[in-house]
Amino acid sequence: MVSPRKILMIVGDFSEDYEVMVPFQTLETFGFQVDTVCPNKKKGDTVATCVHDFVGFQTYAESRGHNFGITADFDAINLDEYDGLFLPGGRAPEYLRLNERVLDMTRHFFVHNKPVASVCHGIQILTAANLVKGVEATCYPACSPELSLMGGKYVSVGAHEAVISGNLVTSPAWPGHQAMLREFVKLLGVEIVHRRV
Repeated sequence: MVSPRKILMIVGDFSEDYEVMVPFQTLETFGFQVDTVCPNKKKGDTVATCVHDFVGFQTYAESRGHNFGITADFDAINLDEYDGLFLPGGRAPEYLRLNERVLDMTRHFFVHNKPVASVCHGIQILTAANLVKGVEATCYPACSPELSLMGGKYVSVGAHEAVISGNLVTSPAWPGHQAMLREFVKLLGVEIVHRRV
């Protein structure tokens, strides 16, 4: 039996609920093993998620989501075992980007040209790791000044769209999951074929 290919997902307290749950479940449906990690957390621990939604204010409202399980020990990760990286948004990237190990983990995937997907505020980890210079990417619009200041080219697209630049796939928010995950799995070598039966 062949071992499943592995994706690393870096999460934290108040990662956006949909941006964690949907990619985790979708990538596992495609046969990948998705390992979720968080600094100072071990396998079996949880992080609190939040739900970001637009309900009539000038910006999103935040409500409590679910407890999401950590599936691997942050300190024990061997990055050479992973084929790709997924960076969810929410508020977690605000503090995750302050952790040098998170930034080093993220840099590993770029140094080795492995596929990376980032949604919404996930770009904050990429900008803090100084990985966006010359890169076309999208993100939640409120994060676009960071992307531009760090030398990236912000691409304004609809919430249901994704931007591909080399090994990086980005989307502005969770409505773009279908487009982003479709491109991410292509970069990972997955071919989706529909056959009439």
